[in-house]
Amino acid sequence: MISNFEEAYNTNDRAQRETLMNVVVVGGGPTGVELAGAIAEMKKYALPYDYPTMDWTQMEVYLVEMSPRLLNGMSDASGEKSLEFLKRLGVKVRLNCAVGDYDGEVVKLADDETIRTQTLIWAAGIRANPVPGLPEAVFGSGGRIQTNGYHQVEGLDGVYVLGDLALTPDENFKEGHPQVAQVAIQQASNCAYNFKSLLKNRPFKSFLYKDLGTMATIGRKKAVVDLPFFSFQGFFAWLAWLFVHLMAIVGVKNRLFIFLNWAWSYLSFDASLRLLIRPVLPKFEAEEVQERMVEDPKAKVDEKV
Repeated sequence: MISNFEEAYNTNDRAQRETLMNVVVVGGGPTGVELAGAIAEMKKYALPYDYPTMDWTQMEVYLVEMSPRLLNGMSDASGEKSLEFLKRLGVKVRLNCAVGDYDGEVVKLADDETIRTQTLIWAAGIRANPVPGLPEAVFGSGGRIQTNGYHQVEGLDGVYVLGDLALTPDENFKEGHPQVAQVAIQQASNCAYNFKSLLKNRPFKSFLYKDLGTMATIGRKKAVVDLPFFSFQGFFAWLAWLFVHLMAIVGVKNRLFIFLNWAWSYLSFDASLRLLIRPVLPKFEAEEVQERMVEDPKAKVDEKV
């Protein structure tokens, strides 16, 4: 992105500048919402300091979501509030809209709308890589491997699957559990218990996911939090997000340094420069280097090249 911004800084072609500056995020889940909000805040607070002569009103941040709402795995209130926060930041949200094609410069949406950009960020989910040697019958939606409640692949003795790759439906998650860290952590704990039970000839314990809640931050003082019994949004949700993520850091010293870093970034609006310096070789030197590389592709060239 920064490389594109620097190229946009040096071009006089308005259409090319638009293509270099625009950013499209695909996927309206927590990852997509957080990315779109962060980039919109960079556009508003950080980038104008790095490139003070550029017109940042030419840059647009788009969030494209195929379903009719954002944050499908969270409450309706959180989805609506996140949409409100993003629009307040200037993000152009496209709901009920899928990406049809992308050629590296133009995104074609299913409704025939086109967006010029060289920066497309995919946050619409993942598909598992196939595991060679497993029968086709064990693969489910998204390439995930179907397991029973004990994390075992049916019909394959001694084969266990955990985390994003596992498809373990139960009465509460008929399409499988969400591909988030808490699922993998709890599955690993349950699987370890079952391995110990195997050694002691005790019965296995079936996996039951305990949803501890979901949260997403959409920028400074803007977040949404869904807990098992209630949800809340706004400034206090943002503080809760900060606290939970800070407590997840190992070590008091690390927490202190990260807290101070966050506090400084909050107060200073992250004023550090984001610049890439790429000196251009004079034409005669560039031609000489090109000739040398043609003659001997493995030839070493100076670091400045």
